[in-house]
Amino acid sequence: MLRPWQLHITLNEGQGRSLQERLLNSLIGQIQSGRLPPGEALPGSRTMAQQLGVNRKTVQWVFDEMIAQGWLISEPRRATRVSPVLPEATTAEHNALPAQTKLRSIQLMPEGFNSQAFRQQLAVSPNDGVPDLRLIPYEQLASACRRGLLQSIHSGALGYGDPRGELTLRQALKQMLSMDRFMNVSTDEICVVRGSQMGIFLTAQLLDPGKGAVVLEALSYPPAQAAFEAQGFKVLRCRLDEQGLDTEHLQTILAEHSVAAVYITPHHQYPTTVCLSVARRMALLKLSLQYDFVVVEDDYDHEFHYDSRPVAPLASLPEGGNVIHIGSLSKVFAPGLRLGYMVAAADFIDRIAEQVMLVDRQGNAIIELAVADLMASGQVKRHIRKARRIYQQRRDFTVSLLNQLLPDKLSFDVPAGGMALWLKCHHPVSDEGAAQLRSRGFSVARSFGNGVGSDRLRFGFGSLSTDEINEAVVCLAQWLR
Repeated sequence: MLRPWQLHITLNEGQGRSLQERLLNSLIGQIQSGRLPPGEALPGSRTMAQQLGVNRKTVQWVFDEMIAQGWLISEPRRATRVSPVLPEATTAEHNALPAQTKLRSIQLMPEGFNSQAFRQQLAVSPNDGVPDLRLIPYEQLASACRRGLLQSIHSGALGYGDPRGELTLRQALKQMLSMDRFMNVSTDEICVVRGSQMGIFLTAQLLDPGKGAVVLEALSYPPAQAAFEAQGFKVLRCRLDEQGLDTEHLQTILAEHSVAAVYITPHHQYPTTVCLSVARRMALLKLSLQYDFVVVEDDYDHEFHYDSRPVAPLASLPEGGNVIHIGSLSKVFAPGLRLGYMVAAADFIDRIAEQVMLVDRQGNAIIELAVADLMASGQVKRHIRKARRIYQQRRDFTVSLLNQLLPDKLSFDVPAGGMALWLKCHHPVSDEGAAQLRSRGFSVARSFGNGVGSDRLRFGFGSLSTDEINEAVVCLAQWLR
């Protein structure tokens, strides 16, 4: 079998008086340091001799000596390997060798909210409203990736390209935004990024630092807060109710603080799933013009709205000039594809592209071309229709099951879309219960903001089959009883 990598060995003067001793001690040192783990196959004696520029008999003598000492084992018609049971060092020369170099502890800044947000996110269930990867059209995606690779080779796209993303994908996104979301934009107003979180972070880097605060909803996405605080902004919380962000409370905040941006998830509020009302949308945009702040619209799952046509994004409205629209294809396919996009004025997108050049240079041309291919052929729209139907069935099944098994233990509103439910338990969930329920798709509310009790749960049903949903709800029922 072809070896994936060539093993490089160095011979230092301090490792022994003769060439044989230096090679012997070098190999023993590599084994003891863990670089050559038990069972690792060594190159043949001829290959190692050629690499080191020594006589093959020298290497053979060292191998024989290490086999005799128990460091190596040799079997007929198989490579010489590191012994699964290692002996103690016995030679004086080896005992005199300096200790292996270790990475030293690096001095870091004190932990801030970034570290806290990282721990909070670990407490969120991995099934927190994520798509079901079993639904991905793998064959079509694989074929599109192959075509994308060939196209990249023929067009030279595997070299350095536009930091805003492949033009073909931006053209496909432009058409989708125009037809599906009422957004009349040009390709110069679109930048492809590696997921919505990258878009949030890049936006935070370009906000006016002279305005020292950013407003988030009372419950929100912890990594978004971390991105703004990493740039030195003070995060203020605005109240939420059944209509979404409370714009009257927001106006009070704006009168008392200098605000650079309001970060909001208006379509399906994260984590409560509430849809921002039309009146609140208009009020928010008017306030953005009055107080001159940016609205960062995180439209993370626009495709999955069940009860009616999705509400138009803030960026599509006539007063939406101050909106930075951030979308994601992660919910359509899979988070692992790392595809998101930003839509804003062309001069802002140019500044975003400058930031991309500093940290990532550009995206993945092959994946971008593949997804553009699937969008242009209608495969993406076909997949969305199929997935939307399945997720709606799972929502309705979950709602029916909760009403059947736990009518007196919790209450909730049926969300118009998304892949999660926001539940209010009549009694708090213990820490032990929260840990057990996390693996079933439940996340306690305190993972999304401070000062929130443990009587609220977010349940991600999207990635679960009906059998798995049934198991999760039965587990919840056992804990609540």
